[in-house]
Amino acid sequence: MAFGQPSLKGRALRLLSQREYSCRELATKLARHIGDAEVADGLAQIDRTVAELASLGFVSDQRAADSVLHTKGQRYGLLKIRQVLQAKGIAADLLSDTLDRARATEFDAARQVWERRFGNPAADAKEHARQYRFLTSRGFSSDTVRRLLNTRSEP
Repeated sequence: MAFGQPSLKGRALRLLSQREYSCRELATKLARHIGDAEVADGLAQIDRTVAELASLGFVSDQRAADSVLHTKGQRYGLLKIRQVLQAKGIAADLLSDTLDRARATEFDAARQVWERRFGNPAADAKEHARQYRFLTSRGFSSDTVRRLLNTRSEP
């Protein structure tokens, strides 16, 4: 480590001061700062650093999952939330628990997104298809979108 370069722990703490990271996500960020000559030793050092920070409560997969649910839960559906959590390396059991909590509010979130974007029921099939595509592109399930659009099109 050159003089003036922050340690891995210092880099990790700076990253964690900005937002929540999962353990795998933090390790990936820190791996960028390892030179080619010291890869094996550097990866072991990263693992030790992340484990130490996790044991101290500075990094938590649970808080990272909660953060994703809080920031994305009102604008995106289950499919998008699942994708983000998987990219962060969240464990399967924690991912399942988080998606169960999101599932309870998915219809309301879809309704809010629909009202902000459209506000009026589709006048024709083309508009209905456009609304359907928009909501599914936001990660809402087909069943949720169909249910929402069918309740909006009824008189």
